[in-house]
Amino acid sequence: MKRPITAGVDGTEESLAALAWAAREAVRRDLALRVVHAWRYEPHEVVEAADPEVQAGWAKEAVGEAARTVTERHPGLEVSTDVVAGADVDALVAAAAEAEMLVLGSRGHGRVVGFLVGSVGQQVIVEAARPVVLVRAGDAPSGEAVGREIVVGQQGDPQDSAEVLRFAFEAAAARGATVRAVRAWTLPPVFAYSPGSLKLLDEAGGLEPYEKKALSTALQPVRDRFPDVPVVEHVEMGSAGQVLLSVAGDAQLVVVGRRAHRTAVGARIGSVAHGVLHHAGCPVAVVPHV
Repeated sequence: MKRPITAGVDGTEESLAALAWAAREAVRRDLALRVVHAWRYEPHEVVEAADPEVQAGWAKEAVGEAARTVTERHPGLEVSTDVVAGADVDALVAAAAEAEMLVLGSRGHGRVVGFLVGSVGQQVIVEAARPVVLVRAGDAPSGEAVGREIVVGQQGDPQDSAEVLRFAFEAAAARGATVRAVRAWTLPPVFAYSPGSLKLLDEAGGLEPYEKKALSTALQPVRDRFPDVPVVEHVEMGSAGQVLLSVAGDAQLVVVGRRAHRTAVGARIGSVAHGVLHHAGCPVAVVPHV
């Protein structure tokens, strides 16, 4: 059974842009669309709004209205709606587990109860087992014009980035787009290399050829799976976040991997994903590493 693409809405401009993006992606991939609002009762100064049933009614009305705009634009798209009661993060993480991907607005509070901002949004990304796509307000179909690439970051060993690359190539295949696969590298201390890695470096002819070979090796399985997707291999010295952003100016989607970092104050996303999410102008997909 195919999983739907799920969009979280909360009445904000950002979440409605995310819903529109999710609908277009569902049409491209021939998948159903699920529209979800995570709702919990919060007392309000206005007497009429203090009733939980009234607030729940607002949420259902807002979700239904959002779904109607989608079905008007995409008459053949299968759309379902769901108002989920409970804590924002828990509800959205549960929704993501049942979806092909979860699509959220990147900032903002809505008139009902907002959830797509700050620590809550980041926590959803950290906890979600499926890819999470973040979409800014103002995103439009024109951003997906022919010629705009899918930019994906590749780091580490091939198996580390397999799911990240697969997501990027699937998106490119659905859109008829080119994938720009980016591997950034820096000069580490000499003692960071083991005797085995030093031998590999020597065999490759130096650091840059070594990095190029590593990228090509990681790409080979997914290139075999998607032979019709054009690929640009991009290896550049520099920090991963800065290199990705430097080539993402005209991208229609940036895809990055995610490892959750556990700290004394809770889990957080890595610095590369964090930087790209804050500075990229196009939608960003954050894909959990296997």
